[in-house]
Amino acid sequence: MMTLARPQGDRTTGQARRRFARPLATLVVAATMLAGCAVGPDYGPPGIELPTAWANAKPPRTAPPVADLRQWWRRLNDPLLSRLIEEAVESNLSVASAKARIREARATRRQAIGALFPLLNGTGSATRNQVSASSTTSGQALTSTYNQFQAGFDASWELDIFGANRRGVEATSYGVDAAEDDLRATLLTLVGDVAAYYAEARGYQARIALARRTAASQRETAALTQRKFDAGSSSAVDVAKASAQAATTEANIPTYQVGYSEAVHRLGVLLGREPTALEQQLARGTAIPSPRLPLPKGIPADVLVMRPDVRKAERQLAQYTAKIGQAEAALYPSVSLTGSVSTSALKIGDLAKNSTIGWSVGPTLSVPIFNGGQLRAAVEISEAQRDQYYVAWRSAVLTALEDVENAIVALAQEQLRIRSLAEASRRYRDAARLSRSLYETGSSSFLDVLDAERSLYTAEDSLLQSRVTVATSFIALAKGLGGGWDGAIDSSRPDVIDVNTGPHLAVAQ
Repeated sequence: MMTLARPQGDRTTGQARRRFARPLATLVVAATMLAGCAVGPDYGPPGIELPTAWANAKPPRTAPPVADLRQWWRRLNDPLLSRLIEEAVESNLSVASAKARIREARATRRQAIGALFPLLNGTGSATRNQVSASSTTSGQALTSTYNQFQAGFDASWELDIFGANRRGVEATSYGVDAAEDDLRATLLTLVGDVAAYYAEARGYQARIALARRTAASQRETAALTQRKFDAGSSSAVDVAKASAQAATTEANIPTYQVGYSEAVHRLGVLLGREPTALEQQLARGTAIPSPRLPLPKGIPADVLVMRPDVRKAERQLAQYTAKIGQAEAALYPSVSLTGSVSTSALKIGDLAKNSTIGWSVGPTLSVPIFNGGQLRAAVEISEAQRDQYYVAWRSAVLTALEDVENAIVALAQEQLRIRSLAEASRRYRDAARLSRSLYETGSSSFLDVLDAERSLYTAEDSLLQSRVTVATSFIALAKGLGGGWDGAIDSSRPDVIDVNTGPHLAVAQ
């Protein structure tokens, strides 16, 4: 019976492997135990003291209702406006840009998550080699030609002992939230702008129509004055004043037309179309949108969750708080596991045989010793950036409260003003009718007619402007409370679809 002894080299290799495996296993276990370790501040939502009720709103008799801002623009009772808002949400360029920022933020987060996992790279080569040597006997050069084939894998894994990579994932996750809130803030501004410019356009249409009606009436008064002058019962001064007043009223029409065109052009751009795209659609004048009031306002604390710009500022504060941890982790040692497996042979068929395989594996420790204070300065930079975003969040909250309080005052005071203007308009209309009747019978002077018509036009024009202001103040209040688009938004579809992106022949430009 013959016993085959294991080669001494194999025994030595096995022992070396076991000696190396023990500390390596210990290191991996220690790294796993430290997986929950992290440096830097843990984020918590900041607190702020807010009033319990809106100062300029009437005190509610019962608990204030929750602000219901879903499709608030339907309270303006204009179906065309609702259709324009829906089209703007689909086609607006600022919205498209905000969607792209969401896709960027999500891809950045996936990139940060990738840093938590090992990296693995494969290599391969095939070479033709020739070696020359001099013969010691003949003195002639001898050449040898052979093929060499190599293949292998390299792996590395940074053990996230102090949480730098996890803080990176945390920061990018907050960044995704901030990008989504940025889209909502963009939609809030868009919906409000479309509604406001639409109300302005309808207001200018109404003012143009009023100026034309008034000018036509004043031309009739001028013709009446001319007839009375021809009959010898009026003076040339009265004729000149009557014609001048009609011309003055007509001179307002081009100015109003400019304002109307600018509002229509802006609406076209907001809808992602050319400026003049809506001219035909809006050519037929309709009433100035009149909001259905009151609009439930809730309490001031609601702006923390209703206003997307406030939510975005809070998410950015969280993001930059996490970045402090990233910067602080660089102050501590870092440990990486690296390994490689390679095989080299003169024939392809010999690759992967035991005799051709080599490998190496082991940890790498990097300890920051001296860097001129750069790493500590990076931490201080991150802390200063966090402080800036904290101030920005507080500013966003206060601005939101200011927006709502201003809109509440503006809407309430304009409602009082519009009632007075409506009464003034009725009174001046009666005065203009009576003064003209008396003037026709010779019982009143032309100066009374002139003054009554001028006052009537001013009152009616102011009334139209007030109606626009009521609508825009209502819109400002809805925006201030955080009313925007509450429907689903698909941000996953890119606007530019690339084709033929795989390997292909380059085309000279």
